[in-house]
Amino acid sequence: MSGWLARYADLVGSDTLHALESLARRLRGHRIVMVNTTRTGGGVAEILHRMVVILEELGVPTSWELMEGDERFFGVTKKIHNALHGRAEPLTEADREVYLERTRAEAGRLKLDGDLILIHDPQPAALIAHRKLPGQRWVWRCHIDLSRRDPDHWEFLSPWVSRYDAAIFSAIEFVPPLEIPTYLVAPSIDPFSAKNREMEPEEVDSVWERLGLRQRGPWVTQISRFDRIKDPLGVIEAFRMVRARRPARLLLAGGGASDDPEGVEVLAQVMERAGQAKDVAVLELPPGSDLEINALQRGSTVVMQKSLREGFALTVSEALWKRRAVVASAVGGIPLQVLDGQTGLLARSVEGAAFQTVRLLDNPVLRRELGAEGRAHVRGNFLHTREVRDYLAVFASLV
Repeated sequence: MSGWLARYADLVGSDTLHALESLARRLRGHRIVMVNTTRTGGGVAEILHRMVVILEELGVPTSWELMEGDERFFGVTKKIHNALHGRAEPLTEADREVYLERTRAEAGRLKLDGDLILIHDPQPAALIAHRKLPGQRWVWRCHIDLSRRDPDHWEFLSPWVSRYDAAIFSAIEFVPPLEIPTYLVAPSIDPFSAKNREMEPEEVDSVWERLGLRQRGPWVTQISRFDRIKDPLGVIEAFRMVRARRPARLLLAGGGASDDPEGVEVLAQVMERAGQAKDVAVLELPPGSDLEINALQRGSTVVMQKSLREGFALTVSEALWKRRAVVASAVGGIPLQVLDGQTGLLARSVEGAAFQTVRLLDNPVLRRELGAEGRAHVRGNFLHTREVRDYLAVFASLV
């Protein structure tokens, strides 16, 4: 085996790669089309960039189509996204028409000519009503935690989801009542990407210095989109409690996604709150800042992910892969990654996040132990080879 997959041999073993090849042979003669709404920002886009390459290397032709939208459409889909996570906002008739109008327009433009169609998340979910052809198999891949979904928004979306041949979720708790087959596939990371590759300490230091952040620490860092469900304001409050007990600095770093219109507003709120706190830095990262994110995580003493809701939070696996000590909320798919007391520490409140952070700042031995176990956990469960295997198995079962 050559190409990108060959790099994985030392990490996952040749038997895993041979199993991938065997599954891929079952899909020879079939073609996959992936559909989402952004090529930058967020874990879905990152996964798709590499997933397409790996599937092609395995001999399964795969293309990636981007459903486009305007400000109105993404405003509506963000409202749906928030409501499916549990923060309900009324879905008006005008909202519904915006969603359906854009779907009709995009259905006529997108190249959905494969026989295996994988649709990601709510934004393009209704495409199936316009484009499914005889012989095609359509799968809806939901990256959202639906355990607290708003019933009105789900009632709007579920008639289209029920038309799919199968649905995929990241965790069993996310699965709503459906009459179609459902599968569980956790997201994954690429250990060789610029965001996750190994870095020498000198390279890490140079990135921090270039960003104007070095050197006084220790640093507590959260890297994520500036999104309310990531709770950056809650991170600042937790850090206030930490800072009252221990010398430390907080870094909130991240950017936005092209299909998330709320990011600018949230960033402004974070900047205002950070200006009222001591030793808090906020860094807005442009698209393509993977090397910077890698160095920021590696240079941090504690990595936080204090989300209020989460589909999965790949930033957690990224930090664990780098042997970082992680404090994260016990929500969504995070407990699949952070096994409390084994691969990291979980928290269920602002106070809990502060307590766990102080605990790690005070205990370098615990940080090292959690970091080692965290990396091993990611290697066994959250690398792209495992996710590709799961997708291939789902598609093989359908054809």
